[in-house]
Amino acid sequence: FTTLAAHIGPEQVVQLLNEIFSAFDLLAEKHGLEKIKTIGDAYMVAGGISFPRPDHAEANAELALNMQKEIERLNQEYNTSIRLRIGICTGPVVAGVIGRWRFAYDLWGETVNLACRLESTGEAGRIQIAESTYERLKNKYQFEPKHGIDVKGQDPLSAYWLGKPKLNQK
Repeated sequence: FTTLAAHIGPEQVVQLLNEIFSAFDLLAEKHGLEKIKTIGDAYMVAGGISFPRPDHAEANAELALNMQKEIERLNQEYNTSIRLRIGICTGPVVAGVIGRWRFAYDLWGETVNLACRLESTGEAGRIQIAESTYERLKNKYQFEPKHGIDVKGQDPLSAYWLGKPKLNQK
C-alpha cells in the first residue's frame, strides 16, 4: 500500500482506504469481531473482548481469510495490486480508554505486541499466526510448517502460516 500511496494523491489514498476499511468493518461485524482501531493503513480487530466467546480464534482466522478475498475483489475493481500482511495471536489483553483528551479505545498486552510482530515480519498475501492460535486451530485448518521469528527481548517466537480450512470443516 505504501508504494501505491506514493503514486496517487492523498485524497485518493483516503478514498481507497475508506473503501477497504468499510468492507473490513462489514466483515468484522459478520464474524462477530470488534474493530479496535486503524493506524495509517493498519486495521486492528479482536474477538472475545466485550463479549467472551470460545471460538474467537476461529472467527479471527475466518475474518483474515475473508479479508484476503475482499482485497482481491477490490484489486480487480480498482486495478490495484494490494496484498495484506496479517498477524494473529491468541491470549490475554487489557482493553480500555486512557488519557484526558481525544479518547481512544485500545488494547494492550503481550498478545497485542506479538500480533503486531507477526504482522510486521509476515509476508504480503499471507496470514502468520502464533503458536497459541495454532493450538486452537490445528485440527480445523491447514498450515505450513512451524518457523521462528525474532521478537525483541525474547527467544524466537514459533509461528505458522495459516492455510484453508480442512476439508472436513467449513
